[in-house]
Amino acid sequence: MSPRPLEREIKEKFPKVKIYEHSPKRFYLSMPKEEIRKIADFLFKEKGLRLSIMTGIDTREGIEILYHFSEDKTGTYWTVKTVVDKAEPKIDTISDITKAAAWIEREIWELLGVEFIGHKNLVPLLTAEDWPRDRFPLRRDYE
Repeated sequence: MSPRPLEREIKEKFPKVKIYEHSPKRFYLSMPKEEIRKIADFLFKEKGLRLSIMTGIDTREGIEILYHFSEDKTGTYWTVKTVVDKAEPKIDTISDITKAAAWIEREIWELLGVEFIGHKNLVPLLTAEDWPRDRFPLRRDYE
């Protein structure tokens, strides 16, 4: 499948999406956090894309979460971007949609403080057992 038909289908199915074409095989989809489960389900289950990784970044606007989906047959990446509020950093989990999200959601929770609602195993992976759970080493305000 070429990227263009999938791009059109995404726009039809998700009217709030903003799509930016970085290159012919690299697309960014900006969406409200409330639609993350729907787009993940669509890309993973309906279209067969693979979640290769997720990224969390503390920005001035909030904590940006990027979900990198690979269309392996074409080598095209579709990155879904959303922002959660730093004051209440919560977003629905997609770990029940694709198991690939389970560990990286734990890492983003542990290092940036984003709660993935519905995740069944939010326990630390990287920090020491006695690490304070209200300190997030990848946040801009971390000292």
